[in-house]
Amino acid sequence: MDFTYDDEQDALRDAVRGLIGKAYGDYEKRRQTTKEDPGFDEKVWTQLAEMGLLGLPFSEEDGGVGAGPVEIGIVCQELGRVIAPEPYLSSVVLAGGLVSAVGTPEQRQEILGALSAGESVLAFAHAEPGARWSDSASAVTASQDGDSWTVSGTKDPVLHGARADVLVVSAALPDGGTGLFVVQGADAQAEGFSTYDGGRAARVTFDVTAATPLGTAGADVTASIAIVHDITRIMAANQSLGAMETLLAQTTDYLKSRKQFGVTLNTFQALTFRAADMYTSQELTHSLVDWATMVVAAGKPEEVADAAARVGLQVSRGGRHIGQEAIQLHGGIGMTAEYSVGMYTAHLTALDHLLGDAGRHLKVLDATLEEHGVIDPLDRS
Repeated sequence: MDFTYDDEQDALRDAVRGLIGKAYGDYEKRRQTTKEDPGFDEKVWTQLAEMGLLGLPFSEEDGGVGAGPVEIGIVCQELGRVIAPEPYLSSVVLAGGLVSAVGTPEQRQEILGALSAGESVLAFAHAEPGARWSDSASAVTASQDGDSWTVSGTKDPVLHGARADVLVVSAALPDGGTGLFVVQGADAQAEGFSTYDGGRAARVTFDVTAATPLGTAGADVTASIAIVHDITRIMAANQSLGAMETLLAQTTDYLKSRKQFGVTLNTFQALTFRAADMYTSQELTHSLVDWATMVVAAGKPEEVADAAARVGLQVSRGGRHIGQEAIQLHGGIGMTAEYSVGMYTAHLTALDHLLGDAGRHLKVLDATLEEHGVIDPLDRS
């Protein structure tokens, strides 16, 4: 496989890095932005739209650019480098991805067109209290009265649910299965709160709330939700990789500049070895992230699911290792809110738990072992 970017992809990376770096290259700007609602800079969101980044995954017919997974991964990596708080992953990749996969042509043009133009923010209301990373819904139910539909129940947490103009809501259908519905943000009751990595989420309640079926009314779209979840896991891995690269760079720079006993910390062999182990974790993660992203580009759902579990497991382990070592090697300053290392580690943890942690991915991979026969290591036939 060729993991190198072409000229257009390099140009995309440089353009995104220039925009996002200007906005959040100074960690203090990011910290101040996340202190107040909506938790991100609306001006930066508009700038992302002007660059065509919000419409990157969507077809030109739907108001987008029609780029591929590699380009989307580049954007996610650059956002991860500065842990930009804009809801690109949750709004564009996840919620927008579902509209693109399930919606009618009219719905795609209307909803994705507004998202691509930066005129609206989407949120996927799917997670339910007590549930863990399921592709189906149960606590929120849909009811039909003639041609009209309503949804009732609670979703929590919903990333950027309080700010969302449009909610894509999963709900249990009357005849079984899970359907997707479009609900205007103003029609739902949202209680917003801050997350531990400086982001925003909400507890969203629906009480016989008017809803429009996304795509074919009454259709079970559990399989589509699963596919988009897997794609989002891989794009979240891209975002995590960007954060890991920044953590490693910050840590090695600190070891080269911080002095102890009259010499810089990189003089001590044990600390250098620990930094080298961080680099190993980052490079292994980088290889798997690039591979998984190319699997998405190949477009085979069963291979995407396997790739998402494999890269998710590595990102979970690698992110925890790099984050913990970065804090330890920075010493006391790594624990302060004013310094970025701790927040980067918190963001890696949040991404790890967004759609499944290491335990979840191990279970998925473990289930595939039954597909293989028993091998006798001493059988020389």
